[in-house]
Amino acid sequence: MARFIFVTGGVVSSLGKGLLSASLGALLQARGFRVRIRKFDPYLNVDPGTMSPYQHGEVYVTDDGAESDLDLGHYERFTGVSARQSDNITTGRIYRDIIARERRGDYLGATVQVIPHVTNAIKEFALNDVEGIDFVICEIGGTVGDIESLPFIEAIRQLRNDIGRDKTVSVHTTLVPWIQAAGELKTKPTQHSVRELSSLGVQPEVLLCRTDRELPESDREKIALFCNVPKSAVIPALDARSIYDVPLQYHAAGLDDEVLRAFGMSDAPPPELSRWHDIMDRLDHYEGEVTIGVVGKYVGLPDAYKSLNEALIHGGLANRTKVNIRWLDAELFEHQDHLAAELEPLHAILVPGGFGERGSEGKIASVRFARERRVPFFGICLGMQMACIEGARAVGIEAASSTEFGPTSEPVIGLITEWMSPEGLQERAIGGDLGGTMRLGAYEATLGHNSHVAGVYGSTTISERHRHRFEVNTHYRDALEKSGLVFSGMSPDGRLPEIVERPDHPWFIGVQFHPELKSRPFDPHPLFAGFVGAALEQSRLV
Repeated sequence: MARFIFVTGGVVSSLGKGLLSASLGALLQARGFRVRIRKFDPYLNVDPGTMSPYQHGEVYVTDDGAESDLDLGHYERFTGVSARQSDNITTGRIYRDIIARERRGDYLGATVQVIPHVTNAIKEFALNDVEGIDFVICEIGGTVGDIESLPFIEAIRQLRNDIGRDKTVSVHTTLVPWIQAAGELKTKPTQHSVRELSSLGVQPEVLLCRTDRELPESDREKIALFCNVPKSAVIPALDARSIYDVPLQYHAAGLDDEVLRAFGMSDAPPPELSRWHDIMDRLDHYEGEVTIGVVGKYVGLPDAYKSLNEALIHGGLANRTKVNIRWLDAELFEHQDHLAAELEPLHAILVPGGFGERGSEGKIASVRFARERRVPFFGICLGMQMACIEGARAVGIEAASSTEFGPTSEPVIGLITEWMSPEGLQERAIGGDLGGTMRLGAYEATLGHNSHVAGVYGSTTISERHRHRFEVNTHYRDALEKSGLVFSGMSPDGRLPEIVERPDHPWFIGVQFHPELKSRPFDPHPLFAGFVGAALEQSRLV
């Protein structure tokens, strides 16, 4: 039977529970164990699909079409294990399912309550789909003491009794702040946080203490004494120079050893960490340096483009190149006087995905700059659509636009009304629900044999993850291809454009999917490796 590791956080949010879970999963995996990582989100949304990136960061999409928390991206990048629908649950989804059951009469007249009905649903989620897994790491969102997370804490308390204390370990993340006026670290917030968690029936076996400086032995002893854990289980977690150094840092601090000790598995084999050392060697000893501009809409919050940020770093790893990312607000480029000054110093330009009209003209202007100045260009999802609108305008279709932005006489981009999925024909209409109604998850595409992208992938058949509800209108294909913008990738049935490129340009590719979601530090996505390589070539020309 699988063993369960429950990860909670206290004192404040944003302590890095997701990175802790991902790093612990990577360390256990490096010892030969099979790992799955799950996220319990306390908010009432069914999923983050309708939430603004400024509210919750990017929406991460799995192969099977789940719109999920961005922490699942960390889990995949660190372990290489593809997440599933069954790896992310929210309070909203739980209540939706429970109410549907109640309406059907499934509870046979019982009063529906948080205990046992909500907690049972949480436990069912935790225990489902774990066959063949050695460790299931369950990250509980929010902060201990929040009203929203109480049912989840109660559920893991019950689970520890249900499956046995020898099959569960609790890891609690806290903050040990430095008080400047006192000139010392303070352990009291950690003590209070552990006391709060223990009062709810969950005694942690391992504490991960976030701090911005070394944690003295005396403070570790104090925390251990008041929090009822061995001193060796008080793990200091200092800020790392890269998130990819975190597994190495946590192993050096003894995190995986302590978790295995708590399971009575101290004789487990040591981890094989050579690939993590190689990643850090490539980051620390780079041979080139490029600056890439990302012209986007949500550049005020880095988490809005988290996977994109990491995929560009991975492209740098593939080329032993340091990638400096400049986040540029697309709205600024709607005024031409800003355009050249901001874009001329760049070695490449990327226009990412997004929704809505705001900033669209600035993105189109950035595409035009890249095309005319022969600067490497990469358009993702909406970025590909902006490249098509720019290409249409360049050949005289001046009113070219997207129906997403309002009525237009030249709908180069339009609502996708139907497509084939593994579940059968999917149909959509204007004015329908927004949540969970896009073309979501992994779909195959067929690439042209002599295309640039076929060379990049080394294949003419690919599978990539999608998240969009608008598509390039194939009625404009002939006009766009006459302008030099070639449709080099299509859906297998030939109906949906997947990739466009300009063969006469050093590197100009637009994709309807999100390749950043499948990039890994130890397996960079070929499009990002190629894009950074093109930027490196550009840097040698200027």
